[in-house]
Amino acid sequence: MRALAVPVPQGSELRALGLVLTPWSVVPVLLLWAGCLFATSEAKIYSRCELARTLQEAGLGGYRGYQVADWVCLAYYESGFDSGLEDYEIDGSTNNGIFQINSRLWCLGYQDPGANRCHLHCSDLLTANIKDDIVCAMKIVQTHRGLEAWSAWKTNCEGKDLAFWVEGCEL
Repeated sequence: MRALAVPVPQGSELRALGLVLTPWSVVPVLLLWAGCLFATSEAKIYSRCELARTLQEAGLGGYRGYQVADWVCLAYYESGFDSGLEDYEIDGSTNNGIFQINSRLWCLGYQDPGANRCHLHCSDLLTANIKDDIVCAMKIVQTHRGLEAWSAWKTNCEGKDLAFWVEGCEL
């Protein structure tokens, strides 16, 4: 079998095609690449222990009778620890952030005005900084049915041994 030889343009042939790279011709490509890099770096996928420590520092250990392990378990089953997860519901509402907080009641969505009980935009729940997610989740637990407001917690975490979720995390 013989290899196919394909001529590769060089030097003056490239200039004739208008394909000569100068330092300034690369700038738009670099700007586009940097924009994509920064746009995707706003959210964060937490590690189990990093999230556990963050939740502990925020005061969720023992809040309304729930331990940090409850919250870590909830976050895993709701978002896989992804602070940027946005999921769309059939009714047009969205579930947002690490705890998948719904726009119908708790935040102001783009197309769903909702009740906005947490007094924030849903996009605020999609960043690496999860302080507003935590404050809103605390409000949900306080004013709703506790962590039972999340079916994922009821199904996967309630009444189970949750020690694994904080094991080795040095809280």
